[in-house]
Amino acid sequence: MIRDIRFQGYTAGNLKKDLAAGLIVGIVAIPLGMAFAIASGVRPEYGIYTVIIAGLLVSLLGGSKFQIAGPTGAFVPVLFAIVMQHGYENLLIAGLMAGIILVFLGIFRLGSIIRYIPRPVTIGFTAGIAVIIFSGQIAHFLGLSNVKKKESFHENMHEIALNLGTINVYSVATALLCLGVILLTQRLTTKIPGALVGLIAASLIAVFFFSGKVDTIGSAYGNIPSELPNFKLPDLTWNNIVGLMPAALVIAMLGGIESLLSAMVADRMGGDKHNSNKELIGQGIANIVTPLFGGIPATGAIARTATNIKNGAASPVSGMVHASVVLLVLLLFAPYASHIPLSAMAPILMVVAWNMSERHEFRHVLKTRSGDSIVLGQTFLLTVFADLTTAVGAGLVLAAVLFIKRISGTLNVEGSLPAPVPLITKSEAPGCPCPQISLFTIEGPLFFGTSAVFQDSIQEHLARCAPKPILVLRMDDVSDMDTTGEAALSEVHQAIKTSKGTLLLSGVNPSVRRILDTSGLSESIGDKNLFTRKGEAIPYALRLLEASRCTNCKKLAFDERAELSRFGLKTGPMGIKSIYGRANGVQS
Repeated sequence: MIRDIRFQGYTAGNLKKDLAAGLIVGIVAIPLGMAFAIASGVRPEYGIYTVIIAGLLVSLLGGSKFQIAGPTGAFVPVLFAIVMQHGYENLLIAGLMAGIILVFLGIFRLGSIIRYIPRPVTIGFTAGIAVIIFSGQIAHFLGLSNVKKKESFHENMHEIALNLGTINVYSVATALLCLGVILLTQRLTTKIPGALVGLIAASLIAVFFFSGKVDTIGSAYGNIPSELPNFKLPDLTWNNIVGLMPAALVIAMLGGIESLLSAMVADRMGGDKHNSNKELIGQGIANIVTPLFGGIPATGAIARTATNIKNGAASPVSGMVHASVVLLVLLLFAPYASHIPLSAMAPILMVVAWNMSERHEFRHVLKTRSGDSIVLGQTFLLTVFADLTTAVGAGLVLAAVLFIKRISGTLNVEGSLPAPVPLITKSEAPGCPCPQISLFTIEGPLFFGTSAVFQDSIQEHLARCAPKPILVLRMDDVSDMDTTGEAALSEVHQAIKTSKGTLLLSGVNPSVRRILDTSGLSESIGDKNLFTRKGEAIPYALRLLEASRCTNCKKLAFDERAELSRFGLKTGPMGIKSIYGRANGVQS
């Protein structure tokens, strides 16, 4: 720990700040940990275990100075779906597997990849998750009876509609009281956690005035044990690993995104710089260990991390203090938690959902009426009505397609002529300036999204203008090339060879040359036909001309051909070379 850069220059004054910040964040984390666990379909104490173990390990081993980890709202629909499909025991296995995936992502330094997920995708699934969390608390808020938990959004809404006649006015009163206290506290001060104040106030009212009339944690789940569970290895089998791999990948992906987003928020607020790969390793280890003690998957919690910074945290010690505070509360006050009404937990999660919805960003992207709006809408709707895996996958695919479509328009394949060209007539200049030499300037990346444009433009010109071409491609502004672009260039080369013509490349940069060399295309084209400098390709092309075809040519695309036509010369390449020496300046 001494070598950890996050602890450099640590003083007694820093410790005092960390103790104060950790105490407040720990108090905030208690109701949220239980609420997220209940919303995920598991017992509330599993959320507490997660806050303690994951919170401690991420602070100790992660890459952010201020990160607070634990159960988060982003995981709720994912974990609930896994519990519904596979059960709680298999959720633990999926969480452990996700932890291993995160560790490998960090080891192979892939933390930066998560940053490339398009913003409309993250806004879309975050808003969708917020809708699922909010709607999932309606039944508890209203105190409805006989509501069966379903996996899909529309089925849950149907269940609520069927049981609206069972509204419990005492539950509604408890929920409204908790919600009112939360909102009032948030308006009055940011130092006191509104969720905790609201939960205590609503619980006291329910105990003294609504006893036996509202569902509580105790009536729904039994008493919360005042101790950590024993260490237990999950039942890992090959069938379990294969069957739970999709779930583990989703948990790892979402956990990685959420933790790094939270770390970036912490950087902005705290003026620090996190290590993304170390953060993933820390999150991974936390998610490997936590299931061994019954905890659910955890990630960086943006709201709790922000609370940590606002209350003066100076180092990861505040996160360790936060975990210790929650452990102390579990050991001393767990029996009292059984009296907490479920209807008092509902508004806490509803406020969390409202705050995480990114409604302002959502509206902003929609107003652009661009491809990003479509990606956002699709991701949001699929998150709500299908599942997060489908939503993110479809969002990424659509974003990639739209990006490729946009960037394909950046490739410019333009027929060009040497300058100056004073002898081309207006009637003959457009279309096919020279029957033998075709000169094109290529600008932009030559990759799978643009290769079709390149290939079609060149081959259409060759078919129409130059039956036996000498094709010069100016590639000074080809910024990059992939194997699809190389294949398109290779097909153009083969077409020219079939026509007994010659392909010349001018201004090939080193990165493009590497692709040509490794694929063998440079060998096929021939080193003598590859030119680094601009001024070399055209003089060489002129030496390859058939002089007889230039005599009396009406195109007169090159000054040199005008000389040749004027004198009626029918010389070979050497004669053309001597004429070239008397020509006006020609560029290639």
